[in-house]
Amino acid sequence: MGSSRFPRRYLIVFLMFICTSVCYIERVGFSIAYTTAADAAGVNQSSKGVILSTFYYGYACSQVPGGWAAQKIGGRRVLLLSFLLWSLTCAFVPLDPNRTIVLVIARLLVGVAQGFIFPSIHTVLAQWVPPHERSRSVSFTTSGMYLGAAMGMLMLPSLVKYRGPQSVFLAEAALGAMWSLLWFSYAADPPRSEHPKATASGFGETLLPLRGSSKLKAENGVHPTKTPTIPWKRIVTSLPVWAIVVNNFTFHYALYVLMNWLPTYFELGLQISLQEMGSSKMMPYLNMFLFSNIGGVIADHFVTRRILSITKTRKLLNTLGFIVASLALMALPYFRTPGGALFCSSVALGFLALGRAGFAVNHMDIAPRYAGIIMGVSNTAGTLAGIVGVDLTGRLLEAAKEAQLDLTNPESWTSVFFIPGLLCIFSSFVFLVLSTGERIFD
Repeated sequence: MGSSRFPRRYLIVFLMFICTSVCYIERVGFSIAYTTAADAAGVNQSSKGVILSTFYYGYACSQVPGGWAAQKIGGRRVLLLSFLLWSLTCAFVPLDPNRTIVLVIARLLVGVAQGFIFPSIHTVLAQWVPPHERSRSVSFTTSGMYLGAAMGMLMLPSLVKYRGPQSVFLAEAALGAMWSLLWFSYAADPPRSEHPKATASGFGETLLPLRGSSKLKAENGVHPTKTPTIPWKRIVTSLPVWAIVVNNFTFHYALYVLMNWLPTYFELGLQISLQEMGSSKMMPYLNMFLFSNIGGVIADHFVTRRILSITKTRKLLNTLGFIVASLALMALPYFRTPGGALFCSSVALGFLALGRAGFAVNHMDIAPRYAGIIMGVSNTAGTLAGIVGVDLTGRLLEAAKEAQLDLTNPESWTSVFFIPGLLCIFSSFVFLVLSTGERIFD
């Protein structure tokens, strides 16, 4: 597992943190670069919503196949191939808003490639990370998304201004190629990967509560010798799995709406350019980075110190995060200054990230052996949220313009932010009622 000073699993987790950072630099970068190019070409808001949401169609198609591929051929290999595919696509595709077909195909390809990444990450984490480190490992890995988004918001508007929108694609392709080289050089499969207990790298398996015969078998040292068939029917009909799915949908609905439309809200709703906002525009995503890691540390502290059970820990953080986020989202359109909008969006995204320490780790609690599969299923729901939310937002704004409402009017944006706010309340209730922290899949 590496030296006692720096175990090998820490290096794996750190590389995956960089992985998620680069992925979200790409997503934010496309939103910024395309918005600039589309506004200059006079593209309407509804058409912008279609292009911005195209990525999520490809992303949705590859979530479950990504979990299956990671389960069959290994998350390490799937991650490398996925990164190479989307990096090459970014390197060779021109950013021209008038070449709609080319952009649609390119975004579908990038979406398909990135759809394999997160199920693979969770497969690798389930193999390398012992249960008592999972909350902070998952939180740290996924917090890379928010740091990447913050870095993208900070640096890429200036790159667009001085080098043009196409330069963003080239920069993203270069970052993807560099990460691929690092992963190829330093990543490895876990030791004793053929052993049934490799799902926890041989550590802390008894900390994970088991039900029924599974517990008896573990206590007697009996484990199946061959890879079991994926229990699709049990996964699809499991209420705790559905609790994760519903909350993943809501989390990503709110995240993708803000990620794709916050630049438009500042530019057209508040009439302030992203360049004028300086480093303050990165605060919502930086807040997500901080709160994600805080949530992971708190969750692991509660579990390892036996302050709360795994179930109560997941429910507490999920509920707190989603309820506070819902209030901030619904208040957002009524703050008519850049500072007020940044405050609300920072609180909303920060507490959504805190909530991830509830639902996003839960699939590893209930099914560590099938973590990639369940992550693929739940991330498919999250991707559908991107398709629905990003496209619907464009249609809502276009409808507001047809109703003679200017986009500087808060009424034009009320439904945009109220929908994810109400979804957060509903999802937190679902998680409270249906979720569990016990292992329910052998």
